[in-house]
Amino acid sequence: MVRKKGSFILCGAFLFVAWNALLLLYLWGRPPIGKVVGGGNLAGEVMRLAEEVEVQLEKQKELLKQIESHRAQWARQKDNKLELTSSSSPQVVIPVLVIACDRVTVKRSLDRLIQYRLSAPLHPIIVSQDCGHADTARVIRSYGEQLTHISQPDLSDIRVRPEHRKFQGYYKIDDLEVAPDFFEYFRALYPILRDDSSLWCVSAWNDNGRDALVDPAKAHVLHRTDFFPGLGWMLTRDLWAELEPKWPTAFWDDWMRQPEQRRERSCVRPEISRTITFGRKGVSLGQFFDQYLRYIKLNTEFVPFTKQDLTYLLREKYDEKFIIEVYSAPLVRIEELQGGKLREPGPYRVQYSSRDSFKVFARNLGAMDDLKSGVPRTGYRGVVSFLYRGRRVYLAPPEGWTQYDTSWS
Repeated sequence: MVRKKGSFILCGAFLFVAWNALLLLYLWGRPPIGKVVGGGNLAGEVMRLAEEVEVQLEKQKELLKQIESHRAQWARQKDNKLELTSSSSPQVVIPVLVIACDRVTVKRSLDRLIQYRLSAPLHPIIVSQDCGHADTARVIRSYGEQLTHISQPDLSDIRVRPEHRKFQGYYKIDDLEVAPDFFEYFRALYPILRDDSSLWCVSAWNDNGRDALVDPAKAHVLHRTDFFPGLGWMLTRDLWAELEPKWPTAFWDDWMRQPEQRRERSCVRPEISRTITFGRKGVSLGQFFDQYLRYIKLNTEFVPFTKQDLTYLLREKYDEKFIIEVYSAPLVRIEELQGGKLREPGPYRVQYSSRDSFKVFARNLGAMDDLKSGVPRTGYRGVVSFLYRGRRVYLAPPEGWTQYDTSWS
């Protein structure tokens, strides 16, 4: 139920008055000035009490901020539902599939998905549990009719090659949290994915999404990428029909990055991630989580993507502008960036010409340095875009780039 703004103001006033009433009652019962209280003077006791009051007021301020945030979210949901019900055109249904296994922390993922979805009929949630973990199953079933719980009927161990047994976790995964505009993001991009045959997915993830590498003022900015990001992504029914007959048992993300599957198609990714992974226990192993994944920035600002013109992401429009922006940027040496000698705000271009030079430059500038089938993470036309000390940097191949070298892996 959406409450009027005034009710929240009243709630805040009540909390403030209630606390002051308690304060007066407390002081009413204190000894008169000059009397010793517990071995100390009244002045010290008053100072301690004042500190307590300040702490409680800060807690109340934080509570009111949370209430106001929820109020704004409920208002957005109401507006969106009104738009959906009043629209004369049929609305596309975009289901969400959550893969779960043996972590009860799937509750964190499900809580956010249910909190942020705009319409249950338009975004049904299906949780596929890949193992028979009873506690996790109980958590999923506790949501009742808010979602559909399906269980993998074959709970036997998956046959893996001996050298892959240490990666058994890759075969059964979960642990993503979503941003407030997660559904808004995918809903707005569905028409772009549908209409542009050069795209094959929309991802909520930025592989170079650490706080220092993204522009906090550009939560609305989206990019094309040739690297399949995963970690919260949308595909069409037609693409699933293409991939399902040959879907691998495991390591499907790297399989998606192979030229045979990608077929020179691209994905859309955000400047600031709309998902984060919160589980240190997981398929990427704890060390990689501690070194990198834990620092990915999750978007907290609701961006009304469905009210924006996103046709700039269509390949012909995007490529023309992208190539001009990248190759008109001043070419600089990495030492100039690191030395702080550059005075202009950027963007700047750093050029690589081999796999080894790419890896050295990426590593020294803080970006991920690995390549899959020759494609760098977040790369588009060989270009990796990120912030370095507040300036936009394009780590780019020489002008005239035509294709990836699959031996760069």
